[in-house]
Amino acid sequence: MTVISFLNQKGGVGKTTLALHVAAALARRSRVLVVDADPQGSALDWASARPKAPVAFPVIGLPKNNLHKQIPSIGQDYKWVIIDGPPRVNEIAKAAIAASDLVVIPVLPSPFDVWAAEEILTLIAECAVVTPQLQARFALNRLFPGTRLAREVTDALAALPGKVPVFATAIRNRTEYAKAIRAGATALETQRNGPAAHDVLALVDEFVTLLHPQEDHHDAR
Repeated sequence: MTVISFLNQKGGVGKTTLALHVAAALARRSRVLVVDADPQGSALDWASARPKAPVAFPVIGLPKNNLHKQIPSIGQDYKWVIIDGPPRVNEIAKAAIAASDLVVIPVLPSPFDVWAAEEILTLIAECAVVTPQLQARFALNRLFPGTRLAREVTDALAALPGKVPVFATAIRNRTEYAKAIRAGATALETQRNGPAAHDVLALVDEFVTLLHPQEDHHDAR
């Protein structure tokens, strides 16, 4: 079982949308469980809005401070557990980090997001003392094509304490993500071979390369 949490203390960064799309991509490879650790329950709302078509992965709500103690038993039958964390640094976020192999920090190409990242980095550094295998990466989200913001934000993030790397794949600002989520789906279903799906699959290839380098890095697309 490999646990990936999506965390950012700043709201509106597309954390839940990205977590659900990553889960959908990983579900093409093996069994996936999504844990909604956000008290707002956005991932659960998405699952409720889904049509009667079979869900590729279950979504459960667990916004608990002892999340890290429950994940081993809850996720034992799954290869991947995706945690959609709370939108602020609190005890639930700390528990999600403690349960994780990888913490993904979605950031928008904005200086406000760079400034807001420092607090979550501090919390990750504290948890890494007791979980030395813990890894963290930034993921650029909602990037507008044809701008210099990606390089500028990447450089700014690299200068933050902790030297957390940035995934090479940026998720572009595409309307298909929001359209699919509103329909209880993902862009991997609504436009299976579209550019939005391509971005997500490329990012997930990076996840697999990082966490399971011995595996085939590319799923059947």
